[in-house]
Amino acid sequence: MHQPGGTITLGGALTVNRLGFGAMRLTGPGIFGPPADRDGCRQVLRRALDLGVTFIDTADSYGPDVSEEIIAEALHPYPAGVVIATKAGLLRPGPHKWKMNGDPARLRSACDGSLTRLRVDRIDLYQLHRIDPEVPEADQFGVLADLRRAGKINLIGLSEVDVAAIERARTTLPVASVQNKYNVGERAYEDVVEYCEREGIAFIPWYPLAAGALAGHADLSRVALKHGATPMQVAIAWLLARSPAMLPIPGTSKADHLEENIGAAAIHLDGDDLAQLNSVTLEGK
Repeated sequence: MHQPGGTITLGGALTVNRLGFGAMRLTGPGIFGPPADRDGCRQVLRRALDLGVTFIDTADSYGPDVSEEIIAEALHPYPAGVVIATKAGLLRPGPHKWKMNGDPARLRSACDGSLTRLRVDRIDLYQLHRIDPEVPEADQFGVLADLRRAGKINLIGLSEVDVAAIERARTTLPVASVQNKYNVGERAYEDVVEYCEREGIAFIPWYPLAAGALAGHADLSRVALKHGATPMQVAIAWLLARSPAMLPIPGTSKADHLEENIGAAAIHLDGDDLAQLNSVTLEGK
């Protein structure tokens, strides 16, 4: 199978191709409700696998429930080697609205719901979408440990955390991945990327293309012109070059956009390119 971006092994157990697919946008406006073209979304998922994607990231809050349902409709039974990651810890009161809920009972019921919607007996990678400050942190970590002992989840991930939070979690949990906001123009979590690389933890950058905000950046455009690529492809290629721990998950509901994203894996940035891109900021657009 084609391996876009090479491979990475999660938790010492599951090896996936290093350019994944984020399934957040397989939903309606505001990441709420069903998409306008549900069949088109299913086709995008199948095409992603055709192009070598073996890691798909979703969450119970995308829709809510909708993204997980569409993944199962499109891909179940899942081909060998395909890893489905999901998350819990956010509720959806309405379009564009997110509310943290790390209550242990809620996390347990969320896991059961995801198992049902994804049609699996065990979730490959289960991520705490946010650490809820209103709930004792140890209780949230404890639920994840319990779910793992019960065989309902395999690997555990965290999202939007700093190094200190990862280290606290690791006193009771094996942490296989960290998913934080990160892209070529927004690099507040550089220390987390470096920590993950040192510790063998996958770093999954969400918002990898800044929802298109990077498209018109002059430095990205210059490098893109040099490589006969698009600025968005260069933004993905930069992530792949940034660290071997990086597992980008650009998402889309359109087949042509998917093809463009996967094409980024073929771009090889040289030292001059990286020097130019490392100075990119969204404010400097």
